[in-house]
Parts: sequence; C-alpha cells; structure tokens
Amino acid sequence: MKNIHTITRRRLVQAITLAVAISGGSAMAQAWPSKPIRLIVPFPPGGTTDVLARTLGDKLSQSLGQAVVVESRPGAGATLGADYVAKSRPDGYTLLIGAIHHTIATSVYKNLPYDFQKDFAPITTIALVPNVLVVNASTPARNVAELVALAKAQPGKLTYGSNGNGTAQHLIGTEFQNLTGTTLVHVPYKGSGPMDIDLLGGQITLAFDTVTPVLPFIRSGKMRALAVTTGKRSSALPDVPTLDEAGLKGFDIGTWFGVLAPAATPKDIVARLNVEMVKVIRSPEFRKRMGELGAEPIGNSADQMALQIKADTEKFAKLVKDAQVTIQ
Repeated sequence: MKNIHTITRRRLVQAITLAVAISGGSAMAQAWPSKPIRLIVPFPPGGTTDVLARTLGDKLSQSLGQAVVVESRPGAGATLGADYVAKSRPDGYTLLIGAIHHTIATSVYKNLPYDFQKDFAPITTIALVPNVLVVNASTPARNVAELVALAKAQPGKLTYGSNGNGTAQHLIGTEFQNLTGTTLVHVPYKGSGPMDIDLLGGQITLAFDTVTPVLPFIRSGKMRALAVTTGKRSSALPDVPTLDEAGLKGFDIGTWFGVLAPAATPKDIVARLNVEMVKVIRSPEFRKRMGELGAEPIGNSADQMALQIKADTEKFAKLVKDAQVTIQ
C-alpha cells in the first residue's frame, strides 16, 4: 500500500513538474521579445542592405517595444555574416538581412559552411532594388554603346567593382561581358560603401551597384548612370534606359533583400516577426521612404520568400554555370 501511495505521489509530482515546464515555456514564448534584437548586415555600413536594415529596424523597435540593433559583419561576398547567423542561438534575437547574393553564392562557393535553404527560416522580403550601371563622371562614355566601344578599344583595362565574389554585381558584370564581347577586370569589395568611394576617386571605371547608395551621386553629377539592369526602368531614374533597351536583350537582374532567422527558431516567433515586419513594410511612411531610395517594397509571407529563394538558387546555378563564374 505504501509503495502504491509512493508511486502515485511520484507521478503526481512528475505531472505537476511537466505542467509547470510547459506553462513556463509558453510564458517565455509569449514574453518574446524581452531584450534587444540584432539585425546582422553582411556588408559594411553605407550600402543598400545597411540602409534598409536601419529603416526597418527603427519602425520595428516601436512595434515590438524593444531596441533593434543593426550590426555589420561583412566579408566573403556576404557569406561570413550569413554563417554567423546560421550558427547563432535560434531564439529570435539574431536575424540576418539576406539578399539575392546568398542564392548566387550557393553555386559560386563550393565549400560554404551553411546551406542557405536548410539552415535559415525565411521571414519576409523587404524590397526589390534595381541595379544600375554607373561610371565616374570623368569617364568619356555617355551611354552603353560608347562604354562597350571603349572597353573593346582597351581590352582588360577597364575595371568594374562589385560587393564581393558571388554577389549579384559580380554575376551582372560577368553577364555584361559575355553579352557584349568585352573584357573587364573584376574588383571585389566588401560592400557598396568602399566600392563607391573608389568609383568616385577613379580607382575603378564602373560598377553595377544597387540604386540606393549611388542615387545621391547620380543626382549631384558625380556619377553617370548608363542603364539599369532590371527589365523595367527604375522609378527613381525614369530617364535611364534598361540594359535590354540598350541592346542587351532579355537582361533582367535586380537585387532583393529580406530577413531570415536560424532554422530552428520557434514558429510562433517567426510568425510574429512576419506580422510585425509586413505591417511596417506596407505602411505609407515606409513605402514613401522606399520610393526615395529607389526601392520597391514587398512584404510577403515566409512561404513565399522560401519559394523565391528556391527558384533563384536554381536560376542562378544555371547562370553561374553558363557564364563560368569563378572565384578569383
């Protein structure tokens, strides 16, 4: 009889302990966020990724009631920052500002320490930003045809910058050379900030940067925009033709930016982040700011972003193979 009572009490204690644990776990989930959230930008400050992260973070901190801190971790074509987040604690406090570059890097880097589709939980796509072919104002070429003629007259002399090996700018530059029959020297940087400084200083000839960081220089006349790389003209540069219009038929590559968490992040936290971020992205104030930056706000579901990543990874795997993109 004593043993029966002992077993009964033991089971009761176990049941109470389990209930408390479940209740406590639920309370912890409901309490999120209880400390600052970090947005990891895999590029140096000053580029499109950094600007979008800060614009989103400012509004997100208001809706979540916690500080949202933007932290730069550049290097290796944005893969160092991605690897850091992939290996971070999946608690919703460390997030990655990912980009189309990461779907390209999957094919360019053969030994990535993470799997972009398996090691991350997509949250939402912030915006699509067109890339633009820009040259230093002192460069004699005033349109794409003149630039191509200049490059052919000096094979291997003109240089183009990118945000790093395996990024959209790198692939755009490679495709540009293949379609025009030119030979340019690729100069990879850790991000738009240092690249644009060198373009302004004449250390490189041209770049295929996103519209956002170069827009002020284009408007001030320090840089000249020759074409945008997307299929449609940019609303921020309506008078600048597309590469397709300039003769490179079918050219259509832009750069999207989105937010991802480590793969094992609780689904309820991912869902909460999606709701709060989409609310910010679709707000009139945020959309107005995106228009000023030359960006097209998106704010889709986590599943839609996952499908986008899958499709782009497959698309760029073929382009990388066909264009024979390699890491120098």
